[in-house]
Amino acid sequence: MSDKNFYITTPIYYVNDVPHIGHAYTTIAADVLARWHKSAGEKTWFLTGTDEHGQKIQTAADARGITPQQLCDEVVQNFQRLWKTLNISNDDFIRTTEPRHEKVVQEVFRRLIEQGDIYKGEYEGWYCVPCETYVPEAQIGEGNTCPDCKRPLTKMTEETYFFKLSKYAEPLLKYYEENPDAIMPKSRYNEIVSFIKSGLRDQSVSRTTLSWGIPLPGDDKHVIYVWFDALINYLSALDFPEKGGKWETFWPVVHHLVGKDIIRFHCVIWPAMLMALGVNPPVKVFAHGWWTVEGAKMSKSVGNVVDPFEMAGLYGVDAFRYFVLREVPFGNDGDFSELAMAQRINSDLANDIGNLLSRSLQMIDKYREGNLPASYKATELDKEIEDLANATAAEMTALMDRFAFDEALKSLWNFIGRANKYIDETQPWKLGKDGEVERLDAVLRTLWESLRLAAVQVAPFMPETAANIWAQLGLAGNPLDGGRANWKWGALEAPVKIAKGSILFPRIDIEKWKAEKEKRDQEKRAAANPTAFFNFDDHEPEIEYDDFGKLEFRVALVEKVEVVPKADKLYVLHLDLGYEKRAIVSSIREFYKPEELEGKKIVVLVNLKPAKFRGVVSNGMLLAAESPDTTKEVLTLLTVMDDSIPVGSRVH
Repeated sequence: MSDKNFYITTPIYYVNDVPHIGHAYTTIAADVLARWHKSAGEKTWFLTGTDEHGQKIQTAADARGITPQQLCDEVVQNFQRLWKTLNISNDDFIRTTEPRHEKVVQEVFRRLIEQGDIYKGEYEGWYCVPCETYVPEAQIGEGNTCPDCKRPLTKMTEETYFFKLSKYAEPLLKYYEENPDAIMPKSRYNEIVSFIKSGLRDQSVSRTTLSWGIPLPGDDKHVIYVWFDALINYLSALDFPEKGGKWETFWPVVHHLVGKDIIRFHCVIWPAMLMALGVNPPVKVFAHGWWTVEGAKMSKSVGNVVDPFEMAGLYGVDAFRYFVLREVPFGNDGDFSELAMAQRINSDLANDIGNLLSRSLQMIDKYREGNLPASYKATELDKEIEDLANATAAEMTALMDRFAFDEALKSLWNFIGRANKYIDETQPWKLGKDGEVERLDAVLRTLWESLRLAAVQVAPFMPETAANIWAQLGLAGNPLDGGRANWKWGALEAPVKIAKGSILFPRIDIEKWKAEKEKRDQEKRAAANPTAFFNFDDHEPEIEYDDFGKLEFRVALVEKVEVVPKADKLYVLHLDLGYEKRAIVSSIREFYKPEELEGKKIVVLVNLKPAKFRGVVSNGMLLAAESPDTTKEVLTLLTVMDDSIPVGSRVH
């Protein structure tokens, strides 16, 4: 295995939704690794892309009245636009609807059929449509639900082709025993080894119940199962199986970054497929955790999904990149908090690295008219800073090999903090006042050198910030242009004149920020769905009968419907409850015209505390059923069909 090549991949993201923080998290991590290894002079290839086949795509497209390909072409732009926004440096972007991918998938399938690793049969089992996978009987949740997404399973029987996964159980165990770092973190390694030891069953790898997929070669009534199809992207993007193709250069050093929910596909089925093809399994699969938002699960119906476009726009791309990798150990679950990000911007970015740059350049400008001292005589204290810089570079390299992004950044910030302390210890302003020229030269040069090395080491994480520091230091090009040669203390000896610019990160006024965020949150809640008091993504805890008795539901007549000004989704429904008139604000404008609501009898929760949306007081809540499984949500009001029931009637 060459130590000069490095192949890093993200999962290919399923185009059934807009990108969120989970997609951004994985891709930012892969981008940092790609930049890091390129800076070491390694030949690096960074792949991301989109998964565009399967039942969910077909269902979502049908619901919108467009073709699956049209849906994919539309949604894929969101991912491509986000990667550009987040400064992602991928070398390739693959789509599973591309001819280059379909060609390789069919070739792989053909080979495995010919050698007997894929055979035809019939499958009956419980199938999860959202996850697009059959669930073994032993893993089925209570009430025939999927163990992953908790949604109901469907009993299916169909003719199918099977991959002989069971044949590769022992080879897989042997490989993992010999390569214990092939799956990280360790908890995921233990999970996979235990799963394999429990017994592997042959896997269904084709479908006859849908048409949106790659046709099976020689039997076009079947399409290839979306997960079998998707995994092969890692090879098809490298021109497999062409002789001399990129795959021969990069495959022995492939590293997959995935979410923990898809680790079994990548650490059981995928390496078995590769073994069947005579290709080495991945060197490493690293499964990271999931994000919650301020302690709650992300949900569209709640309106708390973190939009990476919004975060990058509010706080800056580099601040967002830094936060997601610094806040949580890679591999653990994390909780996203905008307040935590604002506070970290103030402490780490404004106070630490921003302050170091501003103070250092201000003194070089003041005492040396912007000209960096060409030489200096280092003291023991100066040498301590130099030694720490070199030790930091070595420590970060070891940590990055373990994908320990947070620890690598912590190590770098320890050095930055030490450099700030060095200013206080040496007091350059006092040296300048006292005319200690030689000592001042040494201090200024030490500070400049510290900033140069900090820029080089932070560049993979925060490329725009590093380039800004580089330019202000009076250096041309990019911090990573010189590779690891730039990591050496004193590597640049040419005369330098600094170009002091604006501050890196303005401090955030937290009190002002809190008021602005509250306003944004109110608008999000109003735009999302003020009537949605439950979450489709999870279940609420059981309640006592007395708790239910506190809820007062009554029949109401919709007398009049008005549009809420400057709100695309909101109506004001004026209701007659028999004993009083009241108004409710609801985000059902996109689902109903006013004339479709007026005159209807609906069920209303009447003892809900009033709330204000866009300046309008809403006194109660209507009830509706919402389908969250398509890209265009469908909502239906709970109405009273029996017109003889008078308004104001209690609903029990």
